[in-house]
Amino acid sequence: MSDSNSEQDPDIRSRAIEAYDSALDSASGAGRRAGDTIAEAPLIALGAGAVIGALFAAMLPTSLRERALLRPYGNRVTGAAREAADAARRAGSDKLRELGLTPDVLADKAGEAAKATAQAAIGTLRDEAATTQPRKR
Repeated sequence: MSDSNSEQDPDIRSRAIEAYDSALDSASGAGRRAGDTIAEAPLIALGAGAVIGALFAAMLPTSLRERALLRPYGNRVTGAAREAADAARRAGSDKLRELGLTPDVLADKAGEAAKATAQAAIGTLRDEAATTQPRKR
């Protein structure tokens, strides 16, 4: 038995060495390809790295210290967003007034439209009633 084991040992050893060399070549080839890709498109690599970093950061819970440090920035961003929304609302209102579309004018126009619609509906009902009334004999 020891003779067959000693004969198989060199075969197993050579296959293990070949597998190791193959894995090493594959790993170094992958590293070279990654390096070539980064050299060809550094902005894409940077973006991919940022996305991966953001995903990892999103999975980690925030600490009390992080919350305390970031709260002022969050408050500033929120305040700036509110100010921008208020400015947009004011600008929109000013533009509508410029065009003569004040709340009073819009209410009057809506009232006129409702009155005209109601009158048209009443006229249509009268016409239908006149044509569908049975004739007297």
